[in-house]
Amino acid sequence: MLKPHYLPTSLHEAGCDEAGRGCLAGSVYAAAVIFPPDYTNEELNDSKQLTAKRRYALREIIERDAQAWALGIVTAKEIDRINILNASILAMHRALDSLAIRPDHIIVDGNRFKPYGTTPHTTIVKGDAKFLSIAAASILAKTYRDDYMKEQHLLYPHYGWDHNAGYPTQEHREGILHHGITPIHRRSFTLCAQGDLFKDCW
Repeated sequence: MLKPHYLPTSLHEAGCDEAGRGCLAGSVYAAAVIFPPDYTNEELNDSKQLTAKRRYALREIIERDAQAWALGIVTAKEIDRINILNASILAMHRALDSLAIRPDHIIVDGNRFKPYGTTPHTTIVKGDAKFLSIAAASILAKTYRDDYMKEQHLLYPHYGWDHNAGYPTQEHREGILHHGITPIHRRSFTLCAQGDLFKDCW
């Protein structure tokens, strides 16, 4: 069972996570979630360990039970300008900016983060498999980004974004080869596969 808090004395500890960092296209999404100090939920887990159906069911529960939750988004153009690491952190900062409650401590999945004002933070490798608020943030970021990429698929149907969410699958790379890139592709990423077949794909 995941732990409710990293700091037992924290009243408003926010968990943060992002989705879409490794994608070739689309914005990176982040979420921040604050649960009540005594919150428990045996069903919450890292979003990567859940089926899509279960993630969406849990999203409703998270939004109902959280004291506060919010999303942060950084576009592909911004990613190209500041790089994906900085963009992922900026997305988390934007999520924190949008919280209705100011956190007194922040826990972040992974090992990289930049200070958010004067609020203390702790980075936790595989935190989405250890703490409820990070797992919840993982689910929100993942599901809302999936919704966004399904909408983009309707505009650009050649890349399989309705099921690969912009990740570098063979189908996605072949779409780039045959149809070129879109306004939401990340030009700072290696969009083409290695080898002569793909060298002129955009």
